[in-house]
Amino acid sequence: MKLFSTLYTRVMQWSVHPHAPRYLGGLSFAESSFFPIPPDVMLAPMSLAHPARAWRYALLTTVASVLGGCLGYVIGMFAFEMVEPWIHKMGYWPAFENTNEWFKVWGFWAVFLAGFSPIPYKVFTIGAGVIGMFFPIFVLASLIGRGARFFLVAALMVWGGERMEQLLREYVDKVGWIIILMAVVTYVTVTHG
Repeated sequence: MKLFSTLYTRVMQWSVHPHAPRYLGGLSFAESSFFPIPPDVMLAPMSLAHPARAWRYALLTTVASVLGGCLGYVIGMFAFEMVEPWIHKMGYWPAFENTNEWFKVWGFWAVFLAGFSPIPYKVFTIGAGVIGMFFPIFVLASLIGRGARFFLVAALMVWGGERMEQLLREYVDKVGWIIILMAVVTYVTVTHG
């Protein structure tokens, strides 16, 4: 099924749009508190299309994502009753319950791991607000975790260059399905683990 190659072609076209950095910032902000699509899908092709700007894009993605995470924290702290039905509806509730346990045991490292991995970061941002995690630690863990992830994506795109673009174009469907499988396995592990 060629779902991801079609999407990849479209995203590559978007990545050279004059407003692409604004879209990247908006997507990064929204994904950290409520939107389901990760910013990597724009960051990677934008870094490929403009390697000299890759670090700027990674920084933009990191800062916007952490600011969105701060919104998630505020939502968890002050408006959890409003978003709780949405968390149930989106199927995030079991993961959300586990985040409370993770925060008690791991604290900083739970946020760092969520920021770096395919685990839904938004669940952790809202959860951190609900339990009242010390805000500076939350921001620091988010900056390090999100920064490490997005700068790694940018670095891989710059390092791989045109060769990486050709490989991605060739294998994007397989990679896409593998990432979905990994996300499902991670979700099942987090919610039932």
